[in-house]
Amino acid sequence: MLVTGGAGSIGEALVRTLLKFNPQHVVLIDNNEAATYDLEKDLRSSRLSTFIADIRDKERIEPLFEGADFVFHLAALKNLPMCESNPYEAVKTNILGTENVIDICLRENVKKVVFASTGKAVQPTTVYGASKLLAERFITIANVHRRDYGTRFASVRFGNVLGSRGSVSFV
Repeated sequence: MLVTGGAGSIGEALVRTLLKFNPQHVVLIDNNEAATYDLEKDLRSSRLSTFIADIRDKERIEPLFEGADFVFHLAALKNLPMCESNPYEAVKTNILGTENVIDICLRENVKKVVFASTGKAVQPTTVYGASKLLAERFITIANVHRRDYGTRFASVRFGNVLGSRGSVSFV
């Protein structure tokens, strides 16, 4: 199993849950070195390998997918104001990064890929929502190619998750 964005709020919860089911191995990819380091030290699992890498860097991440049968693609730029003021970065991560993950998963014959999207992709009014909607469409279209490769792709949408970084908070 492989999790992109594995040190984020949702990724961390997913990795913790996956490890409870005693998988053969879980690969965590994230570009946040501090969060990755903290999670690795907290979990101390021989079944977990962590890598500092960015999904925008296809050459870096490609070897990490070798042997993965399931991929959870959670990596994204999610902060609404930051995506609005840095739209090129949002596009590079949320759209082109997703394209990289799709290409690699097809090439590596990954069995299943689950992509985490957002409720903000419904009739988007922000760069974040629009970039996630387009990434969803890429995931949907990838299923056309799966006939040749066998990989199945699915998208799930999350709303705001209380207590997660970049989500709703109450003061």
